[in-house]
Amino acid sequence: MTDLPIAEHGLVGDLRSAALVGTDGTVDWFCPGRFDAPSVFAAVLDTERGGHWTMAPTCEVASRTQFYYPDSAVLVTRFLTEHGIVECQDFMPVGDGPQQLVRRVRNVRGEVVMRTAVAPRPGYGRERAVAKDVPGGVLFTSDDLVLTLGASVDLTAGDADASGEFRLAAGEGALFVLTVGDPADEVPDDLTPSGVDGLFAATLEFWRDWLATSTYTGRWREMVHRSAITLKLLTHEPTGAIVAAPTMGLPEEIGGERNWDYRYVWLRDAAFSLYALLRMGFTREADAFVGWLTDRFTEPRDGERGPLRVLYTIDGDPPPAETGLDHLDGYRGSAPVLAGNGAGDQLQLDVYGEIIDSIYLYDKYGAGISHDDWENLCTVIDWLREHWDQPDEGIWETRGGRGDHVHSRLMCWVALERMIRMARRRGLPGDLTGWTTTRDAIYHQIMDRGWDAERATFVQRYGAATLDASVLLMPMVKFVAPTEPRFASTLRAIEEELVVDTLVFRYDAPDGIDGDEGTFSMCSFWYVEALTRAGRLPEARVALEKMFTYANHLGLYAEEIGLTGDQLGNFPQAFTHLSLISAAINLDRALG
Repeated sequence: MTDLPIAEHGLVGDLRSAALVGTDGTVDWFCPGRFDAPSVFAAVLDTERGGHWTMAPTCEVASRTQFYYPDSAVLVTRFLTEHGIVECQDFMPVGDGPQQLVRRVRNVRGEVVMRTAVAPRPGYGRERAVAKDVPGGVLFTSDDLVLTLGASVDLTAGDADASGEFRLAAGEGALFVLTVGDPADEVPDDLTPSGVDGLFAATLEFWRDWLATSTYTGRWREMVHRSAITLKLLTHEPTGAIVAAPTMGLPEEIGGERNWDYRYVWLRDAAFSLYALLRMGFTREADAFVGWLTDRFTEPRDGERGPLRVLYTIDGDPPPAETGLDHLDGYRGSAPVLAGNGAGDQLQLDVYGEIIDSIYLYDKYGAGISHDDWENLCTVIDWLREHWDQPDEGIWETRGGRGDHVHSRLMCWVALERMIRMARRRGLPGDLTGWTTTRDAIYHQIMDRGWDAERATFVQRYGAATLDASVLLMPMVKFVAPTEPRFASTLRAIEEELVVDTLVFRYDAPDGIDGDEGTFSMCSFWYVEALTRAGRLPEARVALEKMFTYANHLGLYAEEIGLTGDQLGNFPQAFTHLSLISAAINLDRALG
């Protein structure tokens, strides 16, 4: 088992949690029960202590491929060997029953000996489960967790692991089901092919029925629908929350310290996800998330940080404190591995604009908001009117202190502008005069202080000359027309300083954290959309399709693209996939 590249993974999930499966057949990331639970498999962060579930031929493998069953989240890893061809089909059934991770191994041709080894390491690798042979499989127990591994082949339990070898002739298969349970659960006596076939068929049907409700029929159906499935995989169905990524600790720079925990709900990311889901016709997910979001409006207010937090757990609670897991080496030595997230205590004023914009879209294209939700929004906007004109940490969550960020002011303008639109469209009560006065004051401040006349560009923060890719959103949120001369010159400046071919850096300035980072893929899709709105359609199409080539073999994106073209950061990242959807839909519409 080696440190596979981040991109050499596929994702399976059941809308409660998710697992990464490498192209070598190893499950090297899985948090049982829910996305933010302590991991039991974390070999992606430490090959020795993290825990894993390997599945591979014992002979030399000539090549490996990985793909999804069409229109589904059922993943297939194929091994081509000198003795034959073997496939491992991985999936997690969706439903109300116990959580299961299913692996179906099938020999396509020849005769191949396979080996599997299961080494759960609960508590982020700090614990070793006790393994015990039981009829039909192996039982793993620790202080807080029970895992039952049912298998159609013989396995041998060690102290904390289980393993086995089995020979498969052409057409033969083996079945494995890892069930997350508690001590009261019974260990299955057998594992029937018909039972697993039923789980497989039901899982395929679920994903295909869900995707059939998509309204997208454009040019890039495969990439857009794969992104939609990925967003769905990052949705916690019991609550409606959408996590930023299913992983933690994957580095933005190999060997660096930018190793954050993304298994939480960033209001910003989730708001954009709501927009993408609505654009594709997935109204049920939009309903669920708006329900989760509006529950946050009724929680106790924080006078300094405001009525909303930057991020939450999937239950809507404050995220745990940021702590280093010093016992883990980190992906390719990238330490510290961080659990929890310190950005939860930051002030990021832009989230108010993103949330109110998403609710505006939901009110316009979805089921509409209730009286109580409107009243709560009015309370939120009253707070924002009093606090918009202050420094914050901004969209990039910098650790170098607060500043007067242009993007934050921009989204405060969006919050007020969308409240005015909703009130006028539906005749809802509100202080339209006061809202309009504040909205216009923000507009003039951005145009006066956020504009560098000498460089002829909008900047990252007042008083600085730093460029920032977040200002690419200005025409998308309708702050300026795409033909506005100030935006046109800003776009040219960003192309000169932040764009490399079609790859886009967030900014080029110190941010309080040591080390460098790669280009941000969501910024690259923002660039595509900016080109589209500026009427530069041939360039936009080239940029979009070139960005598709930076996806991994399954169409998945991590947060960043490194100097060598490697995917970096937590994987896959919701924000990148929703930005892809938005860019593709808008370019489709512009191309006609």
